[in-house]
Amino acid sequence: MQVLVNHDHNIEGGESLQNYVENLMFDVLHNFRDQVTRVEVHVADENGHKGGDDDLRCTMEVRLRGLKPFAVTHHDKNIHAAIDGAADRINRSVRKTVQKRREA
Repeated sequence: MQVLVNHDHNIEGGESLQNYVENLMFDVLHNFRDQVTRVEVHVADENGHKGGDDDLRCTMEVRLRGLKPFAVTHHDKNIHAAIDGAADRINRSVRKTVQKRREA
């Protein structure tokens, strides 16, 4: 599973953010590692220097073998909470998709 992390110029990225997201994705999607080929994570501060509640956005796009990619988005007040929220949503979406695939 490949994990790509992108961020806008308002977010301090670097190796620590990359490692955090990679470790989280491998933990969250561990049960589906044979089916997930790639996860793209986009992190942005929508208000920039203005601040504000829930202005940090994390969008995750996941690609499962043989299916079209799909994405989820989560907004929160800090970057780790936004990433964690999106990871929770992506886990539920992947779980439902794999379950439907098995039932078909």
